[in-house]
Amino acid sequence: MANIRTIDLLLLDNIFDMGSGYVLNFSDRTMAQFFAEQLNIDIDAPVYQKEGTSKAKRLRCFLKTVDAPTAVRTLNALWEYREALRQNAQREEIVANAHGRLLEIINRLQGRPSHVQAPAAPAFNRAKAAQLRAELIALGNLPPHPRGYAFEKFLKDLFDSYGLAAREAFRLRGEQIDGSFLLGTETYLLEAKWHGAPIGNGELHAFHGKVEQKAAWTRGLFISQSSFTEDGLHAFGRSKRIICMDGLDLYDALTRELPINNVLERKVRHAGETGEPFARVRDLFPS
Repeated sequence: MANIRTIDLLLLDNIFDMGSGYVLNFSDRTMAQFFAEQLNIDIDAPVYQKEGTSKAKRLRCFLKTVDAPTAVRTLNALWEYREALRQNAQREEIVANAHGRLLEIINRLQGRPSHVQAPAAPAFNRAKAAQLRAELIALGNLPPHPRGYAFEKFLKDLFDSYGLAAREAFRLRGEQIDGSFLLGTETYLLEAKWHGAPIGNGELHAFHGKVEQKAAWTRGLFISQSSFTEDGLHAFGRSKRIICMDGLDLYDALTRELPINNVLERKVRHAGETGEPFARVRDLFPS
């Protein structure tokens, strides 16, 4: 059974417009059709009517009754439908950080740390997100040499906050690795740069060479605070074993309260579907 809390249901009420017994723009017929076609589920089954027969009451009962994987599939499907409606109508988002807060619920249902654990944690640990964002901004005031080490420490703290089992920088024979972390079951090596100019093709290829010398399942994440040159990304090519992230991505993710593991998963999926190593957070998570 999915561990849906009262505070989760309050947020879901706001996200999916469930305040008056409705769910988004569904009628009884179209809601039944959506659940049947998208999820192979009979939402009209009597077991989901224990708290009432309105669409909202049936959905709440359903989410509290089914197992966690089913609840996660349902929330993802409803979010995709909601976003299609909103973007088609060109409506502004009215729920603050809606997607990030929904992903926090999904993370918890999947057994992942939603953020640094604290007593009576809210749906999103805004204090920690604000602290990380402030630390990221403050790094810009440090001299170059200590800033590089501080940037690596910041990234380890960020990754650990989302249960990515980060490891600090280490040295192998003839090379320096800025760190590593686990995303799902895959090991990612980290290259972190805070330079004045965007990263070009040479540094991308150098890091990709480090990754290729490791086990076949090893992947890489290149984080460049100053981003990457268009020519460099073009020359680097497609279908590589690394994904890229820049300083604006970090700032956007923290500001919009998007869990970093979900950001990385979306980047991995984009790279897998397009072959492109870099896509901005604001393009992957349109507001």
